[in-house]
Amino acid sequence: MSDTVQIEDSWKKALADEFSKPYFGDIKQFILNEKAKGKKVYPPGPLVFNAFNLTPFDKVKVVIIGQDPYHGEGQAHGLCFSVPVGVKPPPSLVNIFKEIKNDLGIDPPNHGNLEHWAKQGVLLLNASLTVNDGEPNSHAKCGWHTFTDAVIKKISDEKTGVVFLLWGKFAQDKAALIDSTKHFILKSAHPSPFSVTRFYGCKHFSKTNEILKKEGKEPIDWKL
Repeated sequence: MSDTVQIEDSWKKALADEFSKPYFGDIKQFILNEKAKGKKVYPPGPLVFNAFNLTPFDKVKVVIIGQDPYHGEGQAHGLCFSVPVGVKPPPSLVNIFKEIKNDLGIDPPNHGNLEHWAKQGVLLLNASLTVNDGEPNSHAKCGWHTFTDAVIKKISDEKTGVVFLLWGKFAQDKAALIDSTKHFILKSAHPSPFSVTRFYGCKHFSKTNEILKKEGKEPIDWKL
């Protein structure tokens, strides 16, 4: 990550306090140090804030929380669970598509790029925004969690009627940051192969749209 990394204006304003705190400088320095050691860091710099750039603060209707960017070459592009077109969808994403098929009858796409969701107001937020090649969770303790917790709290504090999809224990622990009296929290098991049998049947995609309609908001077109 370098100073040339840009974040969309509404987020820049909403998170101005976080960007000016010492820990954020520490994140930048950590990444620079990793690169100086010869580590490859994903996603590429311009895509670190991709989730924010595709889903401005004032457009956020749904939040999906992931843990860590994919750590394989060419996989991570700044949106949780998503991979660029041309990259094979990982198992968790395949399982998400299966649940969408079961829930809404939408056939799985031939790619794993979730930008279409992001542009409709689905914030695809990983708790860590960077990772080393081949080293899962390698940036989990560099300060990103402080930043993304602040993002979740900012959405909770300043918006109403947002649907938070919390899959697996890691994401569910973030419920403590969300005011459940003015937002909607849907919980289920993680869609990874280890817990997917408990993810299947959650119907979070149809439930999300039912909530959005009741809130007078446009439902999400989950078809890719």
